[in-house]
Amino acid sequence: MFLVPAQGRQVADPDRGDHLPAEGREVEFTQYWQRRVADGDVVVGQIPAAEPFAKKKG
Repeated sequence: MFLVPAQGRQVADPDRGDHLPAEGREVEFTQYWQRRVADGDVVVGQIPAAEPFAKKKG
């Protein structure tokens, strides 16, 4: 599941030992993350679309 911290929040990621980045991250939806969603600390987001490869001029 892709989660993003709520505005102004910094949320610990216990599996990685750091904080959930502002742009979000794919995480395993455990009870920990279920509680963070229920408390409003994080929101379910969309995985950013990969940018297409730039064509080389030539």
